[in-house]
This record gives sequence, C-alpha cells and structure tokens, in this order.
Amino acid sequence: MKNSKSILKMVVLAMLIAIGVVISPILRVEGMCPMAHFINIVCSVFMGPWYSLLCAFIIGVIRMVLMGIPPLALTGAIFGAFLSGVFYKFSKGKILCAVLGEIIGTGIIGAIVSYPVMTLIWGKDGLSLFFYVPSFICGTLIGGSIAYFFLRKYADGGMLAKTQDMLGSPVYSDKSSVLTNAISIATFGAILFVVFLLVPQVFKSESEVWSYLSYGSIILFVVLAVVYYLVKKLHKAPVSDSGKQ
Repeated sequence: MKNSKSILKMVVLAMLIAIGVVISPILRVEGMCPMAHFINIVCSVFMGPWYSLLCAFIIGVIRMVLMGIPPLALTGAIFGAFLSGVFYKFSKGKILCAVLGEIIGTGIIGAIVSYPVMTLIWGKDGLSLFFYVPSFICGTLIGGSIAYFFLRKYADGGMLAKTQDMLGSPVYSDKSSVLTNAISIATFGAILFVVFLLVPQVFKSESEVWSYLSYGSIILFVVLAVVYYLVKKLHKAPVSDSGKQ
C-alpha cells in the first residue's frame, strides 16, 4: 500500500510539472508568472513542502532550458513553493496560510535573491535590491488567489481530504463557514487593491485609472462581503414560534 502511494505521488508530481510548464506562459511578463504560483500552492497542499520544492525546481529548469527564461524561473518559484508547504503544514492545513507562504517566499525572499542572481550571473544592469518585489508580489497575489479559490472549492466538496489520503499525505479538514467565506470575499478585494497599485510600477504606466480601480475594487468587495454575510445569517436565522397558538 505504501509503495503504491509513493508511485501515485510520483505520477501526480509529473502531472503537476507538465501542467506547470504548459500553463506558465499565461499572464506572464518578466518577473511575474502567476500560474507558477498556482502550481506551487496546489502541490504544497497536495504533497507537502519537499515535493513542492522539487516540482518548482524541475519546472524552472525546464522553462530555462526549453523556453529561454532567465534564472527568475528558479528564484521566483523555489522559495515560495517550499514556504507554502511549510506554512500549510504548521498551520494544520489552512489553505490561506499556504497562499501566505507563497507570497512571502516568492514576493519578498525570491524577489530579493533575484537581484544578485540577475546582476552577477545574468549580467543585467539597472537593477536595485527591491527591483523585482512589485512584480513578484503582483504575480503571487494573482496566482495565489486562483489557487485559494480552487482549493477552497476542492476542500468544501470533500475531495481535498480524499486526494491527500490517496497520496499518503497528512489529511486536514479546512471546511469553510459563512464568516470565512465573507473574509475570503473581502480578502479578494484587498488583493485586487494591491495588484492594481502595483500594475503601474510593473508596466511603467502613469494612468490614474489604476488608482481608481484599486480603491473601487476593495470598496466593492468589502460591501459584497458584508452583504453576503448578512444575507446568509438572516437566511439561517431560526424562525420564531411566538404567536403560533
């Protein structure tokens, strides 16, 4: 049984690597690859930090060799992949913590490490220590949001625990509630707020429309979160029996 689960893990790992290579060009610009972060988080939740690290490393090497991607393919993936799995494990299976680990690992650590790598090894000029931080954080927020909502639905349907059990990974229960769903909606607005603030820095745009979009998005989703919470709570409120004689 243990041997069969190990084989299944290798098969799933190979599938995630293949999918990661294929979908990595989606929404990609230099310094931002959202779908790589999506794969990192999914692999971390399915199989843990070491498998996620291996998955990110192999995808990065393949992208560098076959697609001509600079070393950002590695520095922008491996730290977030590992921390995502570590945060998920030590939080006892909180999906949001897996996303947070990816954001910290890639958006901050990976971005800072990318500076000496791209300057000293790749020979790129005009960079600063925090040059890649805006684009890396933007990419992790986009990819992390996609991963969170995918895994949230996967967990609520009971499939995540079954998948973890089949793979021989630790099984966690992280079912959503009305409150956590409302927080997720508001958090998505906060993510859009940060993304729209960072977009002008990534694409060197001076248009004020991004500022309007950033503040508009967080206001909209906070309002939606409050409305969702109130509607669900009122819908679940018990009907009073008073007056029924």
